[in-house]
Amino acid sequence: MFEPVYTDSDFYDHVRQGIADYQGKPHLFQSEWRDFQTGPDGEYLDDDTFLLMPIEQSVFQLALEDWGIWCRWENAFKLGTAPPESHPVLPEDRDRHREIQRLLKGCLEIDPAKSVRKSAEFRRRNDYTEFRKPNDHPLEVRWFDLE
Repeated sequence: MFEPVYTDSDFYDHVRQGIADYQGKPHLFQSEWRDFQTGPDGEYLDDDTFLLMPIEQSVFQLALEDWGIWCRWENAFKLGTAPPESHPVLPEDRDRHREIQRLLKGCLEIDPAKSVRKSAEFRRRNDYTEFRKPNDHPLEVRWFDLE
């Protein structure tokens, strides 16, 4: 079963970090992928495992609000109405973004002792009509047990 991805705060080839549901509840997820992994025969490995850790509802709500602030900036930037030097927030959102960052300090870090390891299949949702960003569809994920 695919579940919603709420944020995708790190991307390299595909989603590496963010917040998504796991078993119907919001979890932080973080890829364990490392650059330039090679196997015993020198072949490139993309060991795509993720740590997932549940987060409290209050943290989830703040993270979603901050994600919305960033998405507004990115939309404006892509439309040419926000200069690069304003990154990562529009001037009118700067104070709230700083406050959220202060409130979230340390809350969005994975604790391996409180996490489960899974593999994942991400895909773009095609049934969603409101896009976060121009030319971008929201994602969903299906989590798998490791073999």
